[in-house]
Amino acid sequence: MRLERVSFRYHRRGPWVLRDVTLSLPRGRVIEVTGRNGAGKSTFLRLVAGLRTPRGGAITRRPGTVGYAPERFPADQPFTVRAYLTHMAAMRNAPRASITTWARRLAFEHLLDTRLPDLSKGSAQKIGLAQALLAAPDLLILDEPFAGLDAATRDSLPSLMADLAAEGTTIVVSDHQRCLAGLPDLVRVHIADTTAHLVPAPTSAAPAASAAPADPADVPLVQAIPSGRAGGTEPAGRADGRGRTGTPADPDADPDGDPDGDPDGDPDGDPDGETGLGGPETEGGDGAWRVVEVVVPAGQAEQVISRLRADGYEVREPGR
Repeated sequence: MRLERVSFRYHRRGPWVLRDVTLSLPRGRVIEVTGRNGAGKSTFLRLVAGLRTPRGGAITRRPGTVGYAPERFPADQPFTVRAYLTHMAAMRNAPRASITTWARRLAFEHLLDTRLPDLSKGSAQKIGLAQALLAAPDLLILDEPFAGLDAATRDSLPSLMADLAAEGTTIVVSDHQRCLAGLPDLVRVHIADTTAHLVPAPTSAAPAASAAPADPADVPLVQAIPSGRAGGTEPAGRADGRGRTGTPADPDADPDGDPDGDPDGDPDGDPDGETGLGGPETEGGDGAWRVVEVVVPAGQAEQVISRLRADGYEVREPGR
């Protein structure tokens, strides 16, 4: 698939959620979409799935069969699991046998005659996954699929994705729980400051013992210097009134209070668990500037610096 200068906002005069995004999504790979709360991950997934139309630019070479599982499955429907999946299979021209197949693989055979409103969150999540998989999609879009799943299903889902990708399915997924971190050949798209870009994989030349992760969100924070500390260290970025350092203004703000910009989305925002450096979780959130020291292997420095600057941080390298 190819996104060519894709731009999107929810209202004609509203803020841009994404702007001039140009990138290609490789076929037959698992592609993880990363970014901070409200960066526009869910919007990006809906655009890729074809559920939203870009305000500018174009998306080309989208596969013909698309499966989409939202972050929250709409369980408030007057059906049993079996009746709902039978209806979805008929709509997608999928064989009814696929219902039994996915009920077995996702371990919800015992729930087939349960009413949807009576399901737990984790069980409802499984039904959402199953309906997306019924028609053997060539493109599978999963928005936080691990949320609420039982441990056994959560542990088996990455290998299931890898198997589907090996068969040619392109899988685009957001995952704030980082369950995909160990998946080989994982491709990452990072969203920040209304744009998106592919994150390069670590270079093979880097020593294995000190190889840094491809995503700077995984980089260990070695030292966070409390605000007001003496020593003359220059600030790494500005903080807002909550003490969050360098976090850009939320481009996804929507009148209904959904920080992901989607009027019908999650009112709590995108719970991806990724907070800004020096954010509310750190001490001293009094609006003062914050300095955070990030230590990475030399071979990964440029990549990490680029990512942090894209996220709105001021980065200053130490003198050499």
